[in-house]
Amino acid sequence: GLPAALPTLPLELTVLYNSLLSSVGATDSAIRREAEGIRMGLLRVLESCGSGGQDLSTEELWQKVLQEVTAEELRADLHRLCALQAGFPVPWDWCFLLLFSILLLFLFLSVYSQGTGRAHCSQGENKLLYLLKSWQVPPEEASLPLVQSAEDLKETLCTSAVFLQGLLELEAENFPTAFSLLKEAAGGFCSKRLLAQIYTCLGCCAQRMGKPQTALQHLKRALQVDFQCLPALSHAAAVYHELKETDAELQALALLYEALEKNPPGATSLTQTELLVCTPVLASLLRHRHPSEVKYLLAQRCLQDGRVADAVEHYLDVLTLLQEGPQQQVPLDGSSALPRIPEVFLEAASALEQAGRHQDAITVCEEVISRTTDLIPRMLLVEQELELPECPSPGAGLAGLSQKKESLRCLAWRAAGYLHQGWAWAVLGESKEAITQFRRCLGDLLRVQLCGSGVGLTENPLPEVEVLQKIRLLSLIGRGTQFLELGKHKEALLDFQHGLQISPGDPAAASYLVLALWKLDRKQEAAAHWLKISQSSPREDEQVGSSPFSFRSFPLYLVSCLQQALFPHRESLASRLQDYLG
Repeated sequence: GLPAALPTLPLELTVLYNSLLSSVGATDSAIRREAEGIRMGLLRVLESCGSGGQDLSTEELWQKVLQEVTAEELRADLHRLCALQAGFPVPWDWCFLLLFSILLLFLFLSVYSQGTGRAHCSQGENKLLYLLKSWQVPPEEASLPLVQSAEDLKETLCTSAVFLQGLLELEAENFPTAFSLLKEAAGGFCSKRLLAQIYTCLGCCAQRMGKPQTALQHLKRALQVDFQCLPALSHAAAVYHELKETDAELQALALLYEALEKNPPGATSLTQTELLVCTPVLASLLRHRHPSEVKYLLAQRCLQDGRVADAVEHYLDVLTLLQEGPQQQVPLDGSSALPRIPEVFLEAASALEQAGRHQDAITVCEEVISRTTDLIPRMLLVEQELELPECPSPGAGLAGLSQKKESLRCLAWRAAGYLHQGWAWAVLGESKEAITQFRRCLGDLLRVQLCGSGVGLTENPLPEVEVLQKIRLLSLIGRGTQFLELGKHKEALLDFQHGLQISPGDPAAASYLVLALWKLDRKQEAAAHWLKISQSSPREDEQVGSSPFSFRSFPLYLVSCLQQALFPHRESLASRLQDYLG
């Protein structure tokens, strides 16, 4: 409440500077409080000169202060407040306003500073960085202690600005420029934690530039500087995956899971530089994986690499983590490595089947079936509009489209559950129970009716419909094989014929068709079909002979069913047919 007086203003502004620097924060209320504190300080400076500026914006207020206040004893204080103003963390939406404000403030400051002999910014040089680096910090009063000197604050701002510019270039996919700026930031004034983050960004940038070895070098440096920088370990695992170095990838994921289990990531206090560069692109690069995500990646990679025993162990751990409650849930914004929960269960069932634990696989699938039953409508019409990404009425139209796709996914999950159970019972020698499960699977798929011109099961289907196609084909092949086991060769023949209608030329269905014809003593027809299969090109025959479809183009949870559907009697049947033809 005291009137502003020039002799006491240096002390007043120093107290203000120290208090604001000590309470810097990233919340909206903290930002408003700090901005208001600086504004009040500037108004006190103008008041001491008999002037005012209540109605001025921040930039206008600074311009007036720097143009009207010439007291040499306030010069150092105004420099510090200006740097503090430039260093406030703000929401990313304001990022370009922030850079503009910093640029404007330092232009004012350079005008205010007298006798500096300023040089002009050379062409192509970043003007903001030039101004920050050429800022000449005035000498400070030794009798007034500071939380952070203006020189240190300048170095902090320089590092922040370079890092921020590097992140902007990284987001804009100007990778060489981003890499150069991030490299410069790594040599700046920063904490170990921030340095590790910069190295992590360098590693991500190098990976996107197609330089995985360089990426690994920087990610390793990040971990050497700060082993608690777990995102660097996560990115290193991704680089090893790209390089197909499975052992190294699994080792990195195992270390990451162990670290997350011992020290779960929590809220940490951020330094001023970290607050200033806290942007969505940085948050995305430095996002901590959830333990269940890392465990899932371990399970998935082991299953893909054929390490079935390890995959089973990891999948069971994932299922346990997912059932522990809300604290184990992961973000649903698409950034998670986890697929939808039913798919995790089905992948676990697939791993259990490959490990010979068929009863456990049946139990896991039952969980999926029971949880999705109430989510599937009695009849599902798939219309032509589902193929179109754009909808004339973005409100209800897109909502309806999303709902139908979700219903298709739920239907696929339940049908896949029955499919897995069918194959599991088949391996256990329970043909009748297997046929029951295959029949339930096919009955579920009858709920889908396609309508609209130009839409068909084999004609540009939606990804969800295409998965349903393959599930139906696998179920028909599975039921047909069990009919063969029971000696019901006519029923088996019908299933294999229906399978070929869904997927013409499918090698597994075609081979089983030949076998069914042979068992029905229709050997001439069997030989004719076999000759047609044998006339396919060697390369194509080699590809389709090892798999009924491309494993990579379908969900991982279907892999075990795809493998079980392979025709196992190719050589013996070929020998019999060649003898017959001879």
